[in-house]
Amino acid sequence: MCNSHSHEHSHRDEHFENQGLKRFSISFLILIITLIVPAGENIKIFMYVLAYVISGFDVIYRAFRNLFNGNFFDENFLMSIATIGAICLKQLPEAVSVMVLYQLGEFLQHKAVSKSRKSISKLMDIRPEYANIEENGNLVQKNPEDININDVIIIKPGEKIPLDGNIIDGHSFIDTSSLTGESVLREVNSGDEILSGSINTSGLLKIKVSKRYKDSAVSKILELVESASSRKSKAENFITKFAKYYTPIVVILAGLLVLIPIIIYGSESINIWLERALTFLVISCPCALVISVPLTFFSAIGAASRYGILIKGSNYIELLSKPEMVVFDKTGTLTKGVFKVTKVIPHNNFSKDEVIKYAAYAESYSNHPVSDAIKSFYGQNIDNNVITCEKEIAGQGISAIINGHNVLAGNKKLMKTYNVAIPNVYEEGTVIYVTFDNKFMGIIIISDEVKENAKGVITLIKTAGIKTIMLTGDTEQNAQNIVNELNIDEYYSNLLPADKVSKLEEFLSWNKKKGSIIFAGDGINDAPVLMRSDIGIAMGALGSDAAIEAADVVITDDNLSKIYTAIKLSKQTMSIVRQNIVFAIGIKILFLILGSFGMMSMWGAVFADVGVTLLAVLNSLRTLKIKN
Repeated sequence: MCNSHSHEHSHRDEHFENQGLKRFSISFLILIITLIVPAGENIKIFMYVLAYVISGFDVIYRAFRNLFNGNFFDENFLMSIATIGAICLKQLPEAVSVMVLYQLGEFLQHKAVSKSRKSISKLMDIRPEYANIEENGNLVQKNPEDININDVIIIKPGEKIPLDGNIIDGHSFIDTSSLTGESVLREVNSGDEILSGSINTSGLLKIKVSKRYKDSAVSKILELVESASSRKSKAENFITKFAKYYTPIVVILAGLLVLIPIIIYGSESINIWLERALTFLVISCPCALVISVPLTFFSAIGAASRYGILIKGSNYIELLSKPEMVVFDKTGTLTKGVFKVTKVIPHNNFSKDEVIKYAAYAESYSNHPVSDAIKSFYGQNIDNNVITCEKEIAGQGISAIINGHNVLAGNKKLMKTYNVAIPNVYEEGTVIYVTFDNKFMGIIIISDEVKENAKGVITLIKTAGIKTIMLTGDTEQNAQNIVNELNIDEYYSNLLPADKVSKLEEFLSWNKKKGSIIFAGDGINDAPVLMRSDIGIAMGALGSDAAIEAADVVITDDNLSKIYTAIKLSKQTMSIVRQNIVFAIGIKILFLILGSFGMMSMWGAVFADVGVTLLAVLNSLRTLKIKN
């Protein structure tokens, strides 16, 4: 189970931190005592060697282990050969100090990684430990993985909701902050759908399970977060390749730094050049880059998760940081996706009741939001026995035989397909035309509300120099109304799902710059477009398996502003990554040059290695403090 995986990380972090702190404390104490307490030379040498072994044993062990595994050049090898060489040159205090301060650096680095991981681990708190099942009148706690679909589980106040399902009895307020980042409690009643990972804060709830644990929202999210670190960015891949070639090059240069002067000046000065070469090796350790760059991305993923933004890997942070355009789906993304019938206009002596009744019967098998709005407005039971030959025509509407009569309910395209004459309509909203045996019955106007913060988000994105585009299957008129209200740059209407993919392909072919194209959709029927874009962002998609699978970023609630938050966070993260790369490489090059000319002592080398690493790590941790 993932639970043990999470605990493994936690215990491993604590183990490294404790071991590193012990090694540093003991060896540092021995070093200080040896430096300040008068003693014979042999005793001092023994104390220095003891401190060196305590502080450097793990480094030397890793260096030899890697040598036998064919990995000849890494920071452990550089540290070992440099400090052993320093001991041979009787620079024992310097050699011990390098290892002692290296242990301090290692301890602080593990502490930093642990802090980053804990911000992600808070998300792991959503993992349920048990589910309550009633057996023989008693509540029995079972492993959530052992619960089946249609089982009834009971959630007491204060307990986590272990599985997705529907409330069959009870009323409560649930805390969804672990999933969505939203602090406001959500009221739930009998009949409501509920997702695992939330916390029941008040009333007793009975829930009929709709998904096995492995398919539940909480399981999908945990899998997504735990696999995020495996997807590396270009910057991380660059560092990996850089270290691969950099380390053997500096070892060769260090060797040449000894050999060439000996050839030119003779062996009398070997100690001077050997000391410079060893200093050169200590300076050259690539720890600052190898540790700080992955840590920056890891911290950013943790920071994003606090806001309910799940980023699948550091490669997506890099793409999010340079968007050329953001393409929005309309329904459920820019609008609330909650459709309501706002007007019914009958024609040809039909009544309003007849228009809405036949439309509701025709739409009875459809789960489209427009169909749900019509059925909800009708508000009566539908006798499915009188409905035959029901057929949904993609992008047009519904055809059905009801009590032997041919009924159509759909848009203008459907009317044109069946050669039905219709009047011009100048109403705001989605227009559904209804016919009865090819005779026009009337129209139903359905409206969808724009999200409250949509205009502000579009303004922020445009202010950042990013183009905004809207794709929708809705009519030209409705699309135009939304675009005018939100001030979106471009829009394309009357699109089928396949048309949206084709349109995105066009954008990708037009995009000659190095910027990325982001698509933001509600995740229910946008999976193909989410997958095709450079970055697919699924909005409020906790209940959609397809969205979590297809999207690169999942925003766990329906807050449109988090698209801009994700972009802003990614830009700041990449800025910190670039700072660390330039700072670390710049300092290394400067100190390597100074060390080559004898202008840098072993103490300076320690700063160039451990000091630069610590500064880079501290800079990386700024990502944890990025504000929403």
